[in-house]
Amino acid sequence: MKIIYWIATGLLSALMLFSAAMYFFNHEEISQTFTSFNYPSYVIYPLAILKLSGIIVILLNTWKTLKEWAYAGFFFNFILAFFAHQQAGDGELGGALVALILLLTSYFLGKKVRP
Repeated sequence: MKIIYWIATGLLSALMLFSAAMYFFNHEEISQTFTSFNYPSYVIYPLAILKLSGIIVILLNTWKTLKEWAYAGFFFNFILAFFAHQQAGDGELGGALVALILLLTSYFLGKKVRP
């Protein structure tokens, strides 16, 4: 179970790092995507910073309450991403579903293998 936890958490971390990097380095394209979803583009940079912060908090496993908030924030982010893509009809639902599966796997196995 510990191996599965670390694989899921590692893949989740990589996904969030990639996402945050896209937000910083491909801002124009991401801004167009957010605008097409009727989301404000000014949330892109704060969301990228929160994604990086959430991964750091989850990997460090130092602040238990903050770690719960990080998992909750990712959960809501993935749910909103799923429905935004579904409403836009762009066929990009898979990424949000994979992220949600990795998140839930990391969260529930983390409860068992990390005190």
